[in-house]
Amino acid sequence: MNNDTTAASSPAPHAWWWLRAHRALLPDYNLRASVYWWTMFCIGSATLLFAAWQVQALPWPVLLQIVAGGALAVVAGFFPVRIPGSRNSFVAGEVFIFLLLLIHGPWAAVMASAGEAFVGSYRSSKRWSSRLASPAISALAIALAGLLLLGARALIGEQAAHSAAVVLLTATGAAFIYFVLNTLLVSIVFTLKRAERFDARAFVASFGSIGIAYCGSALLAALLFLTVEQSGLGVLLGALPVLAMLLTTIHYFLRQQDAQETVRKSQAEAGERERAQMERHMSALHESERRFHSAFTHASIGMALVSFDGRVLQANESLTGMLGLANSHGLIDRRFEEMTVGDDHARLATALAPIKSGQSDTAAVELRFLHVGGAEIWVALACGLFTEPNSEAPCLIVQVQDISARRHAEAQLNHIAFHDGLTGLPNRSRFHAMLTQALEVLAIDDSRHFAVMFLDFDRFKLINDSMGHSAGDAFLIQVSRRLHDHVRPGDVVARLGGDEFAVLANQLSNEGEATGLAERLQAVLREPMTIGGVSVSTSASIGITFSRLGYTRPEEMLRDADIAMYRAKAAGKARHALFDSHLHREVAERMQLEGDLRQAIADGALDVAYQPLFDLAAGRLIGFEALARWNHPQRGMVPPVTFIPVAEEAGLIVDLTDLVMARACAQVRQWQERSPALSELKLQVNLSSADLAHAALFERVDRILRRTRLAPRLLTLELSENILMQRVEGVIATLESLRRLGVSLAIDDFGTGYSSLSYLANLPIDSLKIDRSFVHGMRKGSKNAEIVRAIVSLGATLGKSVVAEGIETVSQLAQLRELGCEHGQGFHLSRPLTVEQAEALLDCLLAELTELTEHASPSSFDTGLMPLVRH
Repeated sequence: MNNDTTAASSPAPHAWWWLRAHRALLPDYNLRASVYWWTMFCIGSATLLFAAWQVQALPWPVLLQIVAGGALAVVAGFFPVRIPGSRNSFVAGEVFIFLLLLIHGPWAAVMASAGEAFVGSYRSSKRWSSRLASPAISALAIALAGLLLLGARALIGEQAAHSAAVVLLTATGAAFIYFVLNTLLVSIVFTLKRAERFDARAFVASFGSIGIAYCGSALLAALLFLTVEQSGLGVLLGALPVLAMLLTTIHYFLRQQDAQETVRKSQAEAGERERAQMERHMSALHESERRFHSAFTHASIGMALVSFDGRVLQANESLTGMLGLANSHGLIDRRFEEMTVGDDHARLATALAPIKSGQSDTAAVELRFLHVGGAEIWVALACGLFTEPNSEAPCLIVQVQDISARRHAEAQLNHIAFHDGLTGLPNRSRFHAMLTQALEVLAIDDSRHFAVMFLDFDRFKLINDSMGHSAGDAFLIQVSRRLHDHVRPGDVVARLGGDEFAVLANQLSNEGEATGLAERLQAVLREPMTIGGVSVSTSASIGITFSRLGYTRPEEMLRDADIAMYRAKAAGKARHALFDSHLHREVAERMQLEGDLRQAIADGALDVAYQPLFDLAAGRLIGFEALARWNHPQRGMVPPVTFIPVAEEAGLIVDLTDLVMARACAQVRQWQERSPALSELKLQVNLSSADLAHAALFERVDRILRRTRLAPRLLTLELSENILMQRVEGVIATLESLRRLGVSLAIDDFGTGYSSLSYLANLPIDSLKIDRSFVHGMRKGSKNAEIVRAIVSLGATLGKSVVAEGIETVSQLAQLRELGCEHGQGFHLSRPLTVEQAEALLDCLLAELTELTEHASPSSFDTGLMPLVRH
């Protein structure tokens, strides 16, 4: 089916030559022009071939005459005669073509005409479409004209046809028909190609002179024919030199006439240009002066001519109106700088100095003019040299444009860009700039110390969520006013975003002034305010840092004030905290730890520990949980509780998860390949909140599984209960994709969060991991034991397996087995193991399995695997 279709849609092999020829000859022809061209070419070529067949049958003397006549026509084609006053020309070869037509008939004329047309088109055109079409059309046209001539002779009669008058008349008629057909057939090609309508008038106007030349050539050929009939061919040999001389003389005469006409036209045009140039030059000064005075007077911007000593010589109405004057008389002879405001006198003088000294021709400056009503007007002033036509001394021409609206708009935009739209206080960008300026001043004068206070309101989220965003906006407006009204003069209050505000407390003599200001602001903020008819009270947690700590960058100072604010919030809210050197060391150490962790993850320098996971009922090892471990080169073992939060805050947790998952999957796959008994060994990996929110979580897991060749059904991803419930709506699709891949999902720390049973029943979760706090507090009849029982029962009801974490005693193990808990892990069963320790454990289990197989005795959980696991 495909082969047939391809064959049907592709051109046949024998058609390729035609397509290639068509594209080479006629690349810019449309369909109608192409069809017409090929039709003319084929008919003309057929005519030429038929003529050649007819001529070759003639006797040799006649054939030689035809060849000689055709050769003369072709040679004459190289010497066209241009018609004066026209772009057209004619060729003397037409005389020989018509002579052959009269003596030997149309087919001899066809051969000569085709040759002459090929030479002419080859000389005048580089396109083979013209070089091929011209001979074909010419052959067709002369053949039709010749046949009509033969028909006319037959009608007239042989005897009458040889009379001189009839010969002259019929030859002229044949020439005219030949000209009309040849010219018309060629013109149609261009008309179709350009998709235009044929214009008969333009046709006659363009080719009328050539038609006359054709008729003249036919008359000359007819005279020669009559002479040959009376005196024989010998007289033609004598007439040829005379004919050549005559044509040469005509050619020379026409060339001379054309040259003289060209010279005459050139001289006339040159004289006309010279006269026009003189006239323009004569009126240029008058027109220029008139235009200048008109433009000066009616210009929409203010203009003035000012002498070099600063006197106003002339001013237009726009300038006087801009200054509030009735006319320009009040400005004449007045000092120009008197119009400027105050200290702008010096700016104007500075701008004009380079022009007056000759160092520059122009100047530009923006300054303020004084209106007669007392208002200040911002103007853009441009100045340049000017020389009046009737004066030799130059002066200054000044252009003044009112830019007050632009300046006002710029001021508004500047205020919008650097102020908060809700409270009107400086925004973060403006506060950052002011803090930068304060640090620069401090670098010059070390007595200009200051403090930065970072404020966060403790109950804003509650107000915003319970009363709506409009109430939250009203709250922010009121507290911003309280802050602004109760700081010291010179202090700056800014809104950084949301409910975060900052205070730049300038000129502090001691740190007590800053803490006193914080306490005063706390007291003011505690006073109730009315929001939407409801009395609301609030408080703020305030972090304070001081310039004495040696800051050089504003973002560092804001960061430390923010850190101190979080310290105050952690200490119980509604209080302030100072960022001191101890806290500074903590932050510096945390930043160093973050940098080291980033490098360790990039270098793959973290390790993975493997905590065994057991089937509690069968007493056998079923897999491992992968746990990240960091052995710092200087600090030693860094606890996960220390570096995991750092990784989450620094945006490194996704890379850390991928590192642990990839290494653990590869390791477990390697253990599975050691023995068929380990082929179902499982792996559990913890995911963070950032992992769950990551858009490419599915792709990350799928890529790691493919690379390590671990079966997806043997991988379980653990999700914290609180994290899962916070993001449940946005992650269900991802979790379902992972389940379809074959990966199992578990809720970690189950029982500590707020899972909805409706969500729990529908989530694609496979297992629940009981939080270790419940297992640790298990006693016979205790509440924790009942919670564990409820979770195990819930798992059985929902069809989900249950895993107990933190099994540390024999009693806990026994109770879990009694409750029917399927899986468990904890220090009583095994601590997290290194790769070497895990391999030793697997070696022991494989050896025990081999021994049990050989002796065929049943295994016991307590006497078999447990002692081995505890070690």
